[in-house]
Amino acid sequence: MTIAVTFPGQGSQAVGMGQDLAQAFAEARAVFDEVDEALGESLSAIMRDGPEETLTLTANAQPALMAVSIAATRALAASGFDLTSRAAFVAGHSLGEYSALCAAGAISLADTARLLRIRGNAMQAAVPVGQGAMAAIIGLEEADVEAICAQAAEGGVCQIANDNGGGQLVISGSKAQVEKATELAGEKGARRAVALPVSAPFHSQLMQPAAAAMREALAEVEIRKPAVPLIANVLATPIDDPQEIRTRLVEQVTGRVRWRDSVEFMAANGVTTAVEAGSGKVLTGLARRIARDIKGVPVGTPADIEAALGILG
Repeated sequence: MTIAVTFPGQGSQAVGMGQDLAQAFAEARAVFDEVDEALGESLSAIMRDGPEETLTLTANAQPALMAVSIAATRALAASGFDLTSRAAFVAGHSLGEYSALCAAGAISLADTARLLRIRGNAMQAAVPVGQGAMAAIIGLEEADVEAICAQAAEGGVCQIANDNGGGQLVISGSKAQVEKATELAGEKGARRAVALPVSAPFHSQLMQPAAAAMREALAEVEIRKPAVPLIANVLATPIDDPQEIRTRLVEQVTGRVRWRDSVEFMAANGVTTAVEAGSGKVLTGLARRIARDIKGVPVGTPADIEAALGILG
C-alpha cells in the first residue's frame, strides 16, 4: 500500500468541526490551544459555536481548517499512524498546502496559523467586494475553458483558478469578465456554469497584492525540508526544497490549483490510498472521480480514525 495524505481547502468548514476530536484526543485539544495562542484570540470558540458567517470569513476559515487537519493527523499519530513515516506524498488544496507542510514538519503550527491569518486577510483585501467573482464550469474540457477565459478576459481578468477533475473547473477574475465567461460556457455546452458564493476572486492575477503580502510574510518564517515531499498545487509534482516551497506558495496565490494533475501524478506513482485529513470529504470525492484505483479515506472524526486504522494497518 502506497499512501498519500491530502488536506482540504476553503469550503470544507462547518461549525462544530473538530470538536469530537478535541473531546477524544488530548493531542487535538493541544492543537486548538496552540492555534488560539498563536492568533491571540479564541478561534476554537468560533469553530465550536459559530456563528457560521464568522467562521466562513476567509481570515478565520483558513487557519480553522488547518487546525482541524493538524488535529486529525496528530490524533492519527497517537493512534498508531504517523504520516511522516508512512506517507509517500502530502498535498493540500489551496490553503491545504499549508496544512500539508505543517503536518510534514516543514512549518511550525504557530507559524502556519499566523501565515494563514495573514493570507486570509490579504486575499480578502486585495480586491474590493463586488469587483471580483468566481464560477464553476462543469462538463467542458480544460482547453475549452481556457479558450472561453481568453475570449472573455478583454478589459479585465478571467482565468482558470482550480482544475478539480471530473470535468469541474473553477474560473476567477473580474466580475464582468467571469459573468461573460459563464455565458460563453453555457453556449459551448457546459452541463452547468454557475457563480460561486465567494468573497473574492481567489487564484487569479487580481490577487497580486496578496501574493506580495505572502512573499513578505514567508520570508520571515523558518521553513524546513518536509519529512514527506509536497505535491505542489502550481506544479502537480513533488518539491521539498525550503526555498522552492516559499516560491511556490507565493505563486499559488495567483496561480492555478492543479488538483486533477496532482491526483493523476499520485496514481501514476503508485499511490493506492489517499487519506483526507480534516473537515469534510470533498477531496475523497474528487479522488474517486479522477483516479478510480485510489481508495479515499476521510479522517475528520474519532470514528473515521477507527475506520482508517482498519484500512491503513
